[in-house]
Amino acid sequence: MSERLILVPGIDGTGKLFYRQIPALERRFAVSAIALRDDARTMAELVADLDRHITAVAGSGERVTVFGESFGGALALSYALAHPERVARLVILNSFARYGSAAQLWLGCQLLRITPWAVMGVVRRLNAPRMHSLNTEPAEIQRFLSLIRAATRHGYLARMQMLRSYDVRAQLPSIAAPALFLAADRDTLIPSIEQATLMSTLTPAGSMRILEGHGHSCLIAPDMNLAEIITTWIGDTGGARA
Repeated sequence: MSERLILVPGIDGTGKLFYRQIPALERRFAVSAIALRDDARTMAELVADLDRHITAVAGSGERVTVFGESFGGALALSYALAHPERVARLVILNSFARYGSAAQLWLGCQLLRITPWAVMGVVRRLNAPRMHSLNTEPAEIQRFLSLIRAATRHGYLARMQMLRSYDVRAQLPSIAAPALFLAADRDTLIPSIEQATLMSTLTPAGSMRILEGHGHSCLIAPDMNLAEIITTWIGDTGGARA
């Protein structure tokens, strides 16, 4: 029986942006991606949703590997803290133990509220060179932009508000599961390498890997092979610190 891998999306919440990685992942894992509820108001609600999803696909006793990207990494860490008995391994990509400052998040929420939602597509297109990896092809970026249209302002705002009180730095030493922290070296959205260094240091069975030439939205890059990265990590270390 294949190991179960649960994919937790970033702040878009759609669960649709794993499309390029899933075929290779399914050769090793039983893969399931969750979409995040737009009407959830707290991280605890999303943790409960994730637990229900895991129970639905894996039953009540099976331990799973949880992969979280960006905001999804924050949710995955929160889930591991709330339900350690369900987590066999954690893989966290371009995420954080605490996001910036409360002032930054407040300003981001205000800008998101006043920006016409129809303009967001233009903003994403203009930011594509900063957000994506060096080798990402224009056709893949176009597909990414098409899929992300399913994200809503309501969902973005709700999840940004959650991050204003999110800080798991003091709790990371209690995570017993092996954890791999992946950080893109061209991430201009968050200081991924700094955060991965911090999280891998504080997590007892934590390790990290820098993804060279990659931006924050790296999962659609042609040279990004998440299945190979995870499989190599498990094979080299048993999923634990080297």
